[in-house]
Amino acid sequence: MAQRLLAGLRVVDLGDEPSARAARVLADLGGAVVRVVPPAGDMLRARMARAWNAGKQVVALADDHPDLDALLAAADVVFDSPGAAGTHQLDPARAAGAAWVSITPFGLDGPRAAWRASDLGVMASSGNMYCTGDPDRAPVRCTEPAAYAHTAGEAAFAALSALWSGVPQSVDVSMQEVVLVANMVAPANFPKSGNRGGRRGANIGRTREIWPALDGFVSFGLRGGKARVASLETLTNLVVEDGIPAAALTSQDWDTFNQNTASDAELDAIATAVAAYFSRHTMQELYDIACKTNLMLAPANSPREIYASAQLASREFFGPVDGVERFPRSFVVVRSGDGAAAPVRPKSFEAETAGAHSAYPRATPRPAGSSAWAGVHILEFGAGAAGPIATRYFSENGAIVLRIESRNRPDFLRAMALALPDNPHGLEGAPMYDGLNVGKRNLTLNLKQPAAVEIVRRLVVEWADAVAENFAPRAMKSFGLDYDSLAAIKPDLVMMSACLNGQTGPHKDYPGFGGQGSALAGYNTLTGWPDREPVGPYGTITDSLAPRYVAAALAAGLHYRRRTGHGVYLDLSQVESAIWTLAPWLLDYEIDGVIDVRDGNNHRDARLHGAFPCLDEDGIGDRWVTIACWTDDELARLRSIAGADVEAWTRAHTRSRVAEELQAAGIEAVPVQDFGDLHDDPQLAHRGHFEPHEHPFLGPGLYERNGFRLAACPGGYDRAGPTLGQDNDWSLREVLGLSNAEIDALRATGAVE
Repeated sequence: MAQRLLAGLRVVDLGDEPSARAARVLADLGGAVVRVVPPAGDMLRARMARAWNAGKQVVALADDHPDLDALLAAADVVFDSPGAAGTHQLDPARAAGAAWVSITPFGLDGPRAAWRASDLGVMASSGNMYCTGDPDRAPVRCTEPAAYAHTAGEAAFAALSALWSGVPQSVDVSMQEVVLVANMVAPANFPKSGNRGGRRGANIGRTREIWPALDGFVSFGLRGGKARVASLETLTNLVVEDGIPAAALTSQDWDTFNQNTASDAELDAIATAVAAYFSRHTMQELYDIACKTNLMLAPANSPREIYASAQLASREFFGPVDGVERFPRSFVVVRSGDGAAAPVRPKSFEAETAGAHSAYPRATPRPAGSSAWAGVHILEFGAGAAGPIATRYFSENGAIVLRIESRNRPDFLRAMALALPDNPHGLEGAPMYDGLNVGKRNLTLNLKQPAAVEIVRRLVVEWADAVAENFAPRAMKSFGLDYDSLAAIKPDLVMMSACLNGQTGPHKDYPGFGGQGSALAGYNTLTGWPDREPVGPYGTITDSLAPRYVAAALAAGLHYRRRTGHGVYLDLSQVESAIWTLAPWLLDYEIDGVIDVRDGNNHRDARLHGAFPCLDEDGIGDRWVTIACWTDDELARLRSIAGADVEAWTRAHTRSRVAEELQAAGIEAVPVQDFGDLHDDPQLAHRGHFEPHEHPFLGPGLYERNGFRLAACPGGYDRAGPTLGQDNDWSLREVLGLSNAEIDALRATGAVE
């Protein structure tokens, strides 16, 4: 590859930690980033600065310094944090030609726009924190800031979307909305389901997800479904071989097992045998077995295990950066058709402008009223959550995303719906599939048929700008639709592969879902209480987190092709992208030998930081408010209002009363909202977060906008999620120009389902 993906892109980072993280995403994709801090210094603590300022030029300038005006005048993207202490607060008009991306807790306008919130408050406002933790304790956040991890990838994609529009404009990122969407459509479905959410500890649903091992914990989902049958059968054999009484497992028909309909006694007997097996073995022993047998099990890793990973070593995930020998270098592997990797990014505007590509070429401006990605066509393969969520960003912002699916081998999110009670619609009665694929189109093909593969190849050559897939590594090659095969017929193809562990390495074929990804990446170890077992962050973090980075990388790939005319292949490991977001935690171990683990709601830099019980104002119960004081002055103000016993005061008042009084006093306080509360949230209503559409089978429903709005480009969806084969005629007739006779012949052979 002759150039980096974003060669020539000039980025100014003015903000707090979410801003610094988002700018680092663009730096890793090839942009030149200057972080401008006030003369008093960078508000980022040392551990954050060494992670998120890597590869950047950091300069201290006063607001009125002429060098700052020069940087802003040359910038293509500016990130800022309106209202954040210790950062520049500038007028976007000073960078009139840039995409100016403002990252705030709740958005730039609306009834709660002025509210203060750190990661704690954002997680509380989103419904996610309410569902994370143990039922007998307060809702809990991840010890590292998960809200900032989600926001960085999405803000980077938002910036690239604004650039693609060709129109300089402001971009408004609400961290509340960013994290809310990570709840996997549960909030949108509340009016139908009545499910307000809840904390289940180490369980997902009725069964355990996190299990004690001999020296730690492992993640294993004791749940049914076609995708888990082989894993459950393997585990049964392992338990028997270990000499553990296993009648509850050997007598079970795993093909029909459904944890939702099994009796408590049946589940207890199965869990007892499984727990006995896990408790006899170390995390590494169990993971070695999992990699050898394709058992969907993962260790709850700490930095020690992550740095020792053979998979990460084989993919050179760690390497020397800014004087640190083992630094988490990038969240995506980039190569061109000849296999060349992307060069190291520059460190300054000066390095960038001294090269052959001194200015980032502007896109042709979209017509007024056009969405940012209008006219872009994406062909999508895969199943589940991580891939579809990534392409949904493009769908919301004007691209046409065409999903290739099969009636005989449907997306497992559709198949899961077959076990739902009161579902008369079969594969079409899948709320999660519907919500994650809103706005997309659907073509049903049997890719085992050569004629179906030929249809795909024609779509790639004649229609698609990009191909996105999240199958296991062998799948696309088995169809003859891997990058090398497709690039041979479309040299300028942009293609993204986003599976759990990436396309290469000794563990590339290891199977797993988001729960296993959360464990491998370290998020389980970081979530929960220090005196209890870890819990999974609600929404299985890699499924909801990785898509933001998939979308940003795919957008960068499209920018690269627009600028150079060349194609590119992007290989993203969902686990690696999640590990990348925990860089400060890893560097604490690499540099200082420190392993931090879950610490409830504590924060090392806060004077007070936690969730406090509140008066039950509506008879629902389990009402909480988060409060954070970052200075002695804030703590003194809090005590002047609440007295010495803060919890006693919050118990006597409603969440809204506590939050409004403390926010008025300049203290961060945010109600912990459940999924039902989100529908009464005035800020979400102001931003139009929930969008109504009609599904052909599920009827009227709500669909969620993502976390950013572009000032000059509308967003939103034009339809609900697609039904199977809903767009067969459009794809075959309008796109490929096939005749009725040709289509009938394809249907007769089963190529078109």
